[in-house]
Amino acid sequence: MHIADLSKGMLGANGIVGGGPPLICGAALTAKVLKTGGVAIAFLGDGASNQGTTLESYNLASIWKLPAIFVVEDNGYGEATSSSYAVAGSQLERAAGFGMPAQKVDGFDFFAVHEAARTAIDRARAGEGPSLIHVQLARYYGHFEGDAMTYRGPGEVDRLRAESDCLKRFRTRVTEAALLEASDLDAIDRSVADEIETSVRKAKSAPLPPDTDLMTDVYVTY
Repeated sequence: MHIADLSKGMLGANGIVGGGPPLICGAALTAKVLKTGGVAIAFLGDGASNQGTTLESYNLASIWKLPAIFVVEDNGYGEATSSSYAVAGSQLERAAGFGMPAQKVDGFDFFAVHEAARTAIDRARAGEGPSLIHVQLARYYGHFEGDAMTYRGPGEVDRLRAESDCLKRFRTRVTEAALLEASDLDAIDRSVADEIETSVRKAKSAPLPPDTDLMTDVYVTY
């Protein structure tokens, strides 16, 4: 969640619900003023879509025609509350209220998400303003470590894993179309598993950080 890599354009995440949309308005404005061709993208959940900061960002991005994309990852639950109970109307209607085009896509379908993203990015780079992509998907794990997920239906997660897993669907599509070989995908899986295992082993064997690191990067220095 809290990751950043400025070299790849990843400005960083934060724990503030609805904190991302205002940040990308600044990034998008910078791209527009400097004419870099950049597009700013915020990923938020169905819960964050109810925050005032999100709606204010929709408004500002639309007024200024910013090259911004708001991706609402609707996994059906805001922590433990069903989005059908807590979110009024639809994400598409909300976007329309700000004059912003929106599209709903199946989050389990890699190709559908890719196509929707391409359309929104092309529109942003053409100077036509922001877009919203409503991605419907599901999460397999709880909102936090130890979440018992008693709010999920019996067998719900097992059914999703068996019928809708995005990696399984991707594998089926590309192998049936002869775009990739199953052996190539298996090799990627093994490579990733090995990389994870190596990283965990290095982390566990690494020395503990010294006390002096407690104050590193805590305060800004000029």
